[in-house]
Amino acid sequence: QVKLVESGGDSVQTGGSLRLSCSVSGYTIKGHCMGWFRQVPGKEREGVANIDGNDISRYSDSARGRFTISKDDGENTLYLQMNSLKPEDTAMYYCAAGEYFRCYALDEGEFTYWGQGTQATVSS
Repeated sequence: QVKLVESGGDSVQTGGSLRLSCSVSGYTIKGHCMGWFRQVPGKEREGVANIDGNDISRYSDSARGRFTISKDDGENTLYLQMNSLKPEDTAMYYCAAGEYFRCYALDEGEFTYWGQGTQATVSS
């Protein structure tokens, strides 16, 4: 059984940082596209960042320059470092795993397995 468990979400003030983790079991993240998405009530889920089997990453316009996606293949864990947080970053953040080596699009349709989400709240 494939299981993705996010952690690290919290409430922080504007300008603060959070480091989200996604622990994966039942599936090897090495050699697969992995991604982070976020969603707020009333809005569609949006891609934040992804990383492919060569550790090449892609970011949404809002995340670029502030967020960093990374992974530890040995620990089978995906990370999202979020710095300079803004209130508009407030969302439920989801980890996702794909089945291909490359990341073809920062789109939820490219991913097969999903975690339950972890809430990040940024207050002013």
